[in-house]
Amino acid sequence: MDLVYRLAIAASRLLFRLLGLRIRVDGAEHIPRAGPAIVVSNHVSFLDFIFVGLVARPSGRFVRFLTRYDVWHTAIVGPAMTAMRHLPVDRAAPAGAFLEARAALIRGEVVGVFPEAGISRSFTVRALMPGAVALSRSTGAPVVLVAVWGPQRIATAGLPISVRRGRAVSIAVSPPITVPTDGSVQDATVELGRQLQQLVTGVQQRHRDQPRPGCPDDRHPAHLGGTAPTASDAAVEADVPRMAVQPPDVSAMF
Repeated sequence: MDLVYRLAIAASRLLFRLLGLRIRVDGAEHIPRAGPAIVVSNHVSFLDFIFVGLVARPSGRFVRFLTRYDVWHTAIVGPAMTAMRHLPVDRAAPAGAFLEARAALIRGEVVGVFPEAGISRSFTVRALMPGAVALSRSTGAPVVLVAVWGPQRIATAGLPISVRRGRAVSIAVSPPITVPTDGSVQDATVELGRQLQQLVTGVQQRHRDQPRPGCPDDRHPAHLGGTAPTASDAAVEADVPRMAVQPPDVSAMF
């Protein structure tokens, strides 16, 4: 079972060894060993899904990611995505992906969601799609938050790729969260974004690689002393779906 997924994980681990990555994971035991779960992660690089997928392996789980449908248009990647049972999302018509993700959860799968629907150039949690909350309410599946930090120094949106060896990658996993069934989906999504931002900021503050004092660092968030765009500046150019819900202002949280 999941032969292609296992091969992809083996290839990823080989890549990490070649890059000499120093990976720290806190809380991997929070991924349920059985039953449905919705893994909700921030999005800072093109490699995030690999790290989020690896976090689930100690629990013996494979994460089925909701991913942009155009990935399936690539000759080799498309069949591999199908074999790994990832779920294509058409942002113009997301209902089909929602129904497929709901069916996967009912089967007891772990579904992975990047609710920002794109990489955050401010490296703070940007506006969130409400799908994770809606899926949790529809199925009763708990939400597990994952914060990933470090891969933005390798490959992120709008900045050059770097293959310098020895980068640090930090990942934190929250205990399962029960999404309340009362109140609006929008309010629950705002709260989810607040909790995710807290988890992300904690990981960023504890991370091994910190900016040097007085040195510009456009791969570190502005509210922690970096020179990445602020959340408001990044939002001007962000391709955010109309349905997305804006989380609390990060500058007001810390």
